[in-house]
Amino acid sequence: MLKRVMLSALALLVAGCAVGPDYQAAKPQTPAGFNETRRASADEVSRIQTGAINPRWWRNFNSPQLDSLIERAIADNLTLQQAVLRIAGAREQITQAGGAFYPSVNGSLSATRQQLGLEGELKSHDVYDKLDTVDPQLSGALGALTKPINLYQGSFDASWELDLWGKARRQVETAQARQQAAIEQRNDALVSLEAEVARVWLQLRGAQSVVQTMQTQIDTARQSLELTQSRQRSGLSPQMDVENARAQLSTLQAKLPQYQAQERQAMNGLAVLLGKLPGALDSELANKQPLPPLPDVVAVGIPSTLARRRPDVREAEANLHAATANIGVSVAQLFPSLSLTGQFGLRNDETNHLLDWSSHFYSIGPQISIPIFQGGRLVSSVKIARAQQGSAVLQYRQTVLTALQDVENALVSYRTDQQREAELARTSESLQTALELASDSYRKGIATFLNVLDAQRQLAQAEQQRAEARVQSSIDLVALYKALGGGWEPYQQVNLPDYSVFGEAPGG
Repeated sequence: MLKRVMLSALALLVAGCAVGPDYQAAKPQTPAGFNETRRASADEVSRIQTGAINPRWWRNFNSPQLDSLIERAIADNLTLQQAVLRIAGAREQITQAGGAFYPSVNGSLSATRQQLGLEGELKSHDVYDKLDTVDPQLSGALGALTKPINLYQGSFDASWELDLWGKARRQVETAQARQQAAIEQRNDALVSLEAEVARVWLQLRGAQSVVQTMQTQIDTARQSLELTQSRQRSGLSPQMDVENARAQLSTLQAKLPQYQAQERQAMNGLAVLLGKLPGALDSELANKQPLPPLPDVVAVGIPSTLARRRPDVREAEANLHAATANIGVSVAQLFPSLSLTGQFGLRNDETNHLLDWSSHFYSIGPQISIPIFQGGRLVSSVKIARAQQGSAVLQYRQTVLTALQDVENALVSYRTDQQREAELARTSESLQTALELASDSYRKGIATFLNVLDAQRQLAQAEQQRAEARVQSSIDLVALYKALGGGWEPYQQVNLPDYSVFGEAPGG
């Protein structure tokens, strides 16, 4: 009994170990603050602060319609549903890997007709013809065995490989890390979806805003044409002024269709992002709304929290964890494996005696498999696993650097495009004043109509560029929020869909 207890304790002790390195949480090196915030002026710093980021950042645009579009996209977007199904597959891989902890039991039923070939064996040794002279009863018994027989058998086979070196545990650890990577892929897709819906919606409102601005300029050009026509009829202006005014109007009208096309394309893009047919949201989006103002303050957090917030960084860390655990799987293959195997069944050539206990058979015993020579494959497997881990380490570092770069670039674009918009606003104000002065001088006959046309052209260009700059600043803000990685936190709970809702594949 003492020996059994000691052996059991030893087995438990061995079973508690797992070969290979244990994963240590990554600690990326990040600066104390974003470089671009230190370079900004005092006024700009007041707009960029290191406060907590709103996980529903799109609400900073104060648009109930945008909020509704994003919520519906999260529920119905087809690309996001694909990412969720990948999580379902990863979860099943954990269950599959965990099955190695338990015995494998199989049942079988068979009915076969056999010819043992005993008569040939007896004849080959010159025994068969002599059986009658030796023992008639033995001859009769052996004669029955030389005929084909029906053999019925039912059995259970069981096999259980003990996890002595933690191979199964490392496989489960690898599967769990890959599941986390799949979750982060879904989170990354979620962040991208939110940003894309916001970007396309801003493009829609921006295109509508530019169309409205251009329409104002067209109305002004049309009034100028009417004025020159009136003056020409009165003999106060030459026909050249009329033709120049008409050309100015046609030039502005020619620019309008491209922004109307952008408006329609944005509507179609939003419909597809929500998993609907192009044009399904036209009635909802056709009502023109002004471009929302930018928030007074934008919180960007600090770089040290970026690695915890960006899904792509979290995915790279999960892949590093999986690669580390996979080393243990490959190392465990270098050691002997111990399995317990057993078989129990019933066998008889008569079905009415098949359930008789005397027809049972069984076998049970341990089996040790020792890798003696594998041509270097097992050692190479360990080296490959270590190389993959090294690659995962470098990939993680590169992902962190890319994340920092994305934020810095987004901050640069947001700051500089706001500066451009402010300068264009001042330019438009000056050109508006210049147009009013030129028009007044033309009416009084002090200046030529070319001065009016030039002022109109410059003002139209400035207003168009200003409207485009406002759109670009809004899109830059969306890119900044996307680079910061927020937006997945309120949706951490992943509800796996019912596979049956997807129906059959196209074509049957």
